[in-house]
Amino acid sequence: MAYVAGSSAGRNGTRPGGPGGERATAPGRREPDEDARPERTSLSVRARDAVRQRIVDRRYPQGARLVEREVAEELRMSRVPVREALRALVGEGLLELLPHSGVRVRRLERADVEHLYEVWEPLAVQASRLAARRVAGSAPVEPPGVTALRDSLDRAEEAASDDEGTREVAAHTAFHEDIVALSGNPMLARTMEQLSGQLQLLFGMREEPQHMRAQHAVMFRCIAAGDEESAAASTLLHVRDSRAVALRSLFDDA
Repeated sequence: MAYVAGSSAGRNGTRPGGPGGERATAPGRREPDEDARPERTSLSVRARDAVRQRIVDRRYPQGARLVEREVAEELRMSRVPVREALRALVGEGLLELLPHSGVRVRRLERADVEHLYEVWEPLAVQASRLAARRVAGSAPVEPPGVTALRDSLDRAEEAASDDEGTREVAAHTAFHEDIVALSGNPMLARTMEQLSGQLQLLFGMREEPQHMRAQHAVMFRCIAAGDEESAAASTLLHVRDSRAVALRSLFDDA
C-alpha cells in the first residue's frame, strides 16, 4: 500500500495566497510552476517510496537523523520532492520531527507496537471477513483479487525458501494489502493506508516463524472458500500470534 500522508499543499489541498488559499493569477496567465507540478508530484512519490524502503530494510536505522540535502544527493533528486517526501513520511508515522529542525527515523517503543496491533487487529479481521463475503457473493466466478492473494502467498514462500528476508516481508505485506483490496471497501482501504508503513517496518524487524507463514495459507483457503467466519477467526489468530512474536523479538518478552 502506498500512503500519501502529506504534501506541500495545505490540509484542504489548496495553495496559500489568494481567497480560499489559492494564489491569484491574471486572466489567461498560468502559474509559473503549473506545467512542472505533475512531474514534481511524481518525483515526490518516488522519493517517498525510496525513503520508506530504506527505513523498512533498515538502511536508515531507527533514530537516524535524515538530512534533506544528503537524502536528495543519495536519490539524485532536487531537494523539493525530497522535502515533500519527508513531510509525507512524518504523516505516516515513520519519521518524526526534531525539536528545532530536520527529521529522524522514528523508534518503535513497546507502547507504539501495542497501539499498532490494537488498531490493526479489528481492521484485519474485518478485511478478511469482507473479502470472503465478496468471494461467496461472486460464486461461481472467482474475483481477480483471489489470484493476487495466491500470487503474494507464492512469492512469500519462494522468498522464505531462498532466505531473502526483505523480499519475504514485501510479499507478506502485499498479502495483507491484497485482502484489503479484495474486501471491496474503499473506506477500509484508506484507513489501512495510514498503518501500512508502520506495519512494513514492524514486519521487517521481527522474525517470521514457519507457523505464521502457514497461517497465511489457512487464511487464504478460508477467504477463497468464501467462509466469512473461518476467515475472520484465522486472521484473528494470526494477528495475535504476530503481536506475540513482535513483542518477543523486539522487547524480549517471554
